Amino acid sequence: MSRFDEEIDRFGTHSVKWDMMEKIYGVPAKDGLSMWVADMDFRPPACVQDALQGMLDHGVYGYYGDNSAYLDAICWWMENRHGWTVDPKSIFSTHGLVNGTALCVDTYTAPGEGVVLFTPVYHAFARVIHAAGREVVECPLVQNGGRYEMDFDAYDAQMTGNERMVILCSPHNPGGRVWTRAELKGVAEFARRHDLILVSDEIHHDLVMPGHEHIPMALVDDNVLERLVMMTATSKTFNIAGSHIGNVIIPNESLRAPFAAKMAAMGMSANSFGLFMATAAYSPAGAEWVDELVGYLDGNRKIFDAAVNSIPGLASMDMQSTYLAWVDFEGTGMTREEFTGRVQKDARIAANLGPTFGAGGESFLRFNYATPRRRVIEAGERLQKAFGDLQ
Repeated sequence: MSRFDEEIDRFGTHSVKWDMMEKIYGVPAKDGLSMWVADMDFRPPACVQDALQGMLDHGVYGYYGDNSAYLDAICWWMENRHGWTVDPKSIFSTHGLVNGTALCVDTYTAPGEGVVLFTPVYHAFARVIHAAGREVVECPLVQNGGRYEMDFDAYDAQMTGNERMVILCSPHNPGGRVWTRAELKGVAEFARRHDLILVSDEIHHDLVMPGHEHIPMALVDDNVLERLVMMTATSKTFNIAGSHIGNVIIPNESLRAPFAAKMAAMGMSANSFGLFMATAAYSPAGAEWVDELVGYLDGNRKIFDAAVNSIPGLASMDMQSTYLAWVDFEGTGMTREEFTGRVQKDARIAANLGPTFGAGGESFLRFNYATPRRRVIEAGERLQKAFGDLQ
């Protein structure tokens, strides 16, 4: 039995994923399966728990000072897990990566200017862009053989000159693509052609399925470094999203200065719990745990995909990374309301609604399978029953 098979009751713990499921999706708490918010139903590795226990044992929760160990841990992880040498002076600690994205939008663009997204994509990007009074410019991804690809000729034709930034999700959420070196180079060249700041959100870079390799954008093209902002975090990898800690890594010194000034103007600093947890996570013990986790997630992926793809009219995109299945219901011929109703009311599963991810998501739902395997098997069985008339 794997450590990840343990079923932990998260109800009543202020878990947005479980405690808000019924209110938001109408899926009953008594027997519903929560497969929406992108956090895992697993405890983090013992090294993270031990770091927190050390804080509790000490019992004084004052201001955090001397972040050298934290910066060293980030540099060690990027070098050893991704072959990427990071200058510690280039690292900023933000209140998670949604906050990091918002800071980038606020720092490098002005109200009314455009920010390019390759849609469908993580919904928080558009949310913070709109909230900041900027324009979301949707460049739709193209489905080819059941996977997403980019059409730069079409994107070039869309640009008006009002765009100032492009945000890339790498690996891609919700489609699970691990972009190839050629595709990443294409993004870099697109940013250069249109003089765009390139923000590469690589929060899922540690959760890559066997047979695929993530390439950090910083290693793709030296010329893009002058306009590149990298974003990484321990939160998805180690299931510590509640720590609200993220790394914004800016290779170019001239881009660092305005970002540092923005953070200073907002009086921002990271909380000590997140710093201790991240330092402990980025370690050999953390790496061993991640390797075991990815193997388990790959098993869950295969089980869930097999169940979904056995239902006529449903298609689960081949996930190369993340723990988020992107399921297309277009082949059922049903309206969005009908297939969503079957999932929520008949299967009693809460899944993210596709349209929230932007253009191209209309016929999709996103399912989080980072949960004990028994629940994944049950979710597949519930979906097969809910769509049983299609069999």
